[in-house]
Amino acid sequence: MKVLAIDSSGLTASVAVVEETYTVAEYTVDYKKTHSQTLLPMIDEVAKMTDLDLADIDAIAVSGGPGSFTGLRIGSATAKGLGLALDKPLIHVPTVDGLAFQVFGCEDIICPIMDARRNQVYTGIYTFSRRAGKKEGIKEVEPVFQVLRMQMAIAVEDLIRRLNNYNRPVVFLGDGVPVYREVLSEGLKVPYSFAPAYMNRQRAAVIGALGIRYYKSGKYETAMEHRPEYLRQSQAERERARRESTARLLVREMKTEDVAAVAEMEYQSFPDPWSQNSILETISNSLTICLLAEKAGKAVGYLFAYIAVDETEIARIAVVKEQQKKGIGTSLLQALEEICKKKQIKKLLLDVRESNQAARSFYQKAAFQEDGVRKGFYEAPREDGILMSRPL
Repeated sequence: MKVLAIDSSGLTASVAVVEETYTVAEYTVDYKKTHSQTLLPMIDEVAKMTDLDLADIDAIAVSGGPGSFTGLRIGSATAKGLGLALDKPLIHVPTVDGLAFQVFGCEDIICPIMDARRNQVYTGIYTFSRRAGKKEGIKEVEPVFQVLRMQMAIAVEDLIRRLNNYNRPVVFLGDGVPVYREVLSEGLKVPYSFAPAYMNRQRAAVIGALGIRYYKSGKYETAMEHRPEYLRQSQAERERARRESTARLLVREMKTEDVAAVAEMEYQSFPDPWSQNSILETISNSLTICLLAEKAGKAVGYLFAYIAVDETEIARIAVVKEQQKKGIGTSLLQALEEICKKKQIKKLLLDVRESNQAARSFYQKAAFQEDGVRKGFYEAPREDGILMSRPL
């Protein structure tokens, strides 16, 4: 079996061609260049130097995370692109597993650490046990790779406490060693050592060798299925979440330019979503009340209601999944109530699927009463509708 292996999860960029019994070629660079500059030229150079036709490889092994967000995206995009073009499967090798596998045969605790910033590391806890071989007349010992604790993001202090509980010597490696070496030395109560420089960074040859093992055990995927594993949010995602969590909720009248965002929320919220044309027609109707809830400029919920003389019927109300149970639905109802009172509306009406217990509970907390049942009112799937109302 022949595998092209890629690792761009850290500062090191590494490419290799690996067969089951040896490494055909490996190209590793740990220098001040971005992976977008180096990775594809490295693959091209390895292919040229070994007269390799990429169509002849059996699979592509890629370090799938954790690690640098940018590096992982570049590596994954490269592997996916090649996999799609060549119609080859991808082998997702966890980054920390690949680091630990370099210390092959070690029966101590193996603890790779990658600097995750904010006093955290990406790590896992590994070792090799020894199992006697079964070849007649040969006293072969086969080291067995054991994952004692799957890769994780963890505070350095918490990692030290876990390692002390094992009461076994520990070997450290990875780019987190120079950053946290002093903290580790101060906190560890068990014997420890640090791997030498030649096995202290990511290597594609190891990703390839471990990838072949994973492939034989059925651990592979299509190029379309592959996704890098980040373990935690990027800084940009954390900042966005912080802004959204602290942003003031704004409920306003829906506008024509909101139609696309509302249609997307419709699709995510209901089995029978309204089309953009239906939403646009509803906004244009003078006998409707159409409200949009926003946080940090992003649409997070909406409400449609129809006015009939002195009653208003709620036709749709929804909140995006990640913002549910944060009072947005209640705020939409309160805004509707204020508008209805100004219009001298005396009653709010609605219907809800009989099986939608969450919605029924929400409306009951908002003082709606169940008035009756509409048999077979809903389609896809067919279901009774529960009638509810509330006086204003």
